[in-house]
Amino acid sequence: MDGAAGEASDAALRVTFDPRLKLEFHGSKVTSDAGLLPFRDLDDALGLTDLAGEALADTRTGQNSRHTLIAQLRQSVFGRLAGYEDVNDADRLAHDPALRWIVGGRAVTHNAASTSQMGRFETEVLTQEANLSALADLSGRWIDRVHARRPVKGIVLDMDSSVSPTYGEQEGSAYNGHFGCTCYHPLFVFNQFGDLERCALRSGNAHSAEGWRELLEPVVARYRTTMKRRYFRADAAFAGPEVYAFLEAEDYGYVIRLPANAVLQRKIAHLLTRPVRRPPHEVRRVYASFRYQAQTWSRSRRVVAKVEWHPGELYPRVGFLVTNLCRPPERVVACYNGRGTAEQWIREGKNAVRWTRLSCRSMQANAVRLQLHALAYNLANFFRTLVLPDEIERWSLTTLREKVVKIGAKVIAHARYTVFQMAEVAVPCHLFRRMLALIDDLRPRQVARC
Repeated sequence: MDGAAGEASDAALRVTFDPRLKLEFHGSKVTSDAGLLPFRDLDDALGLTDLAGEALADTRTGQNSRHTLIAQLRQSVFGRLAGYEDVNDADRLAHDPALRWIVGGRAVTHNAASTSQMGRFETEVLTQEANLSALADLSGRWIDRVHARRPVKGIVLDMDSSVSPTYGEQEGSAYNGHFGCTCYHPLFVFNQFGDLERCALRSGNAHSAEGWRELLEPVVARYRTTMKRRYFRADAAFAGPEVYAFLEAEDYGYVIRLPANAVLQRKIAHLLTRPVRRPPHEVRRVYASFRYQAQTWSRSRRVVAKVEWHPGELYPRVGFLVTNLCRPPERVVACYNGRGTAEQWIREGKNAVRWTRLSCRSMQANAVRLQLHALAYNLANFFRTLVLPDEIERWSLTTLREKVVKIGAKVIAHARYTVFQMAEVAVPCHLFRRMLALIDDLRPRQVARC
């Protein structure tokens, strides 16, 4: 076979089960990722990757700057969006016609960056302290661009940690007894739309709440003057007086799970007696609300308790929430239950953009790659929330990649333009047309002069 570009090919291959079939390979004339093109259109409409030119510093000199910084950032982000977790596939993707048009610049007429070039970009340029800090801020700046096109009245922040298994001698990896593996232990902050506001890579043996302030403060600062209704939810790992005091000072409503103890159990002892009569066939729930002050707290706070009696179970399931909301107990519990969507978004990040693929030896380089995965995740989520028509708006990010991104196309180049002949299987033409129309509606409009 004549190289990855596939401009020339040997005799067609054949399969045995039916002699009428022939197999041909045309690398630069066929792409399996043509569905990335509307994602690039969304990027252009919102001006997302262009923000990188303002935030990131290009430290390369001489021939190393053959591809621009923005072009290589696009190659990193869109490659991950298509399911290529790291730079190992860059040599082949450098010839892919869809990716070349997405990267833009000289990649359109030549090739995109090679594996070695992308490796240097991610492990040398982006690992600079200033660039890594700017990269961590970029997700929030992207979200601000989206909110400018889709104004929201309030914000709900969910904080949670996750596991990223490691293999080999990777800096910062450690055994975590909760997850039962050697890993990193990243921390995430999402909003109610599933956008990843900010993330940080931590050592595998870090406590779930370690570094919460450094991660949360920049997000809180961004919304300090733009949002009137602000809420925060988290599990019991974040139940601490420093977290409560910080959120109260920032005027955030919060609901945080509280670990059970003997004092809390005594407060609801009257609800823990098994009801007398035949057990019901449905779950029975009762609630309580009371004031409580732990020894480490400077003052008392409201605690909401939920007691559930399940059919066939001898003892009830009991949960406690600490909150500053004035809602009825049922609504406080319902608000906290919405936090489960954050766990769903973490799973989507693992499955769709595979942000657990952190294979560098250096922790700094792995931190860069986590931020690049975060940008790819956010771009996919923006597409889902802003661009998908009503009938497919509930698609997961994995489905979005498999049915939209992975559209095959035959590429025909003319003197003045290039045609992508898209396969019409999972996404028919009329849906694709509506997606492009919704993207066009997001572009800023010129105000006509009178």
